[in-house]
Amino acid sequence: MNELMKNVNEYLHRFFRVQLCTENSSNVIGMIKVVEPELVLINLVGIMDFDTAVFEKLESDFPGIPVVSIGTEAEHRYFTRFYANEQFTKLVRPIENSDVLEEICDRLALDVRSVIENGQAEDDGRKKILVVDDNATTLRSIKEMLDKKYNVQLANSGMKAMTSMGKMRPDAILLDYEMPVCDGRQTLEMIRADEDLTAIPVIFLTGVNDREHIEAVLKLKPAGYLLKPAVPEKLIATIEAAVNA
Repeated sequence: MNELMKNVNEYLHRFFRVQLCTENSSNVIGMIKVVEPELVLINLVGIMDFDTAVFEKLESDFPGIPVVSIGTEAEHRYFTRFYANEQFTKLVRPIENSDVLEEICDRLALDVRSVIENGQAEDDGRKKILVVDDNATTLRSIKEMLDKKYNVQLANSGMKAMTSMGKMRPDAILLDYEMPVCDGRQTLEMIRADEDLTAIPVIFLTGVNDREHIEAVLKLKPAGYLLKPAVPEKLIATIEAAVNA
C-alpha cells in the first residue's frame, strides 16, 4: 500500500470500519461477500499492475454498492466507461483527506459534520476496550466492571465488532469464544488479517473449561483468556497486562 492510501486509511479509520484488500479481483469479491461493505474505495496508483476485472465484477455482481476511485486523470481514463454508471465516481488526485470523506458521506447519504463530531467524541483519553459477546447480560455485567477505568464499547456479534473497530480502534478486545454465525475464532482471524488491527491484544472469554476446549483456545495465541463469569479484579489485571505488554 502506497503512502497516499496509508494516509487515507488512517484518516478514515477515525470515522468508519475500513477493511483493506489487494486489488486482485478474486480477493476483492471474496472480501465483499464476507464483510458486506456499504462502499468500495479503489486506489488507482500503479495502474499497470491493477486488475481491471475488479470494476467489471463490481458492476455485474454488486451493482448496489457505490464505488469511489482515487487516481489521476490519466489513471482514470482506463475506466472511462464505468463512470457513466451512477455506481462509480472518481476523485482526482492530488486530493485532501477531507474531500475523500465528503465524497464517501455523499455516496452514503450521511451528514459529514455529524460523522466528524461522532468520530471525535468517542476518544476521551481512557484506554478503549471493546467487549464482544452475544449475551446481553454478559455485556452489561462486564461494562459495569470496567466503566470507571476504561472507555468501553459493546458488540453482540463478530461482524458488529469489526464495524465498531472502524469507528474506534480499541486498545484491547474481550472476545467471546462461543458465538453463533461468526464465532470467536473467525472474528480473531478477521482481526489478524487487517494490518491495522492485528497488533490489538485479544483476550478470549469462554464459559467452557474442559481441557480440550482450553487447548483449542490457547492454540490461537490470544493475549489471555478468562472463564465466565469474569471476576472484576482478574479481568482488569488481565487487560492491564495485555495493553502494557
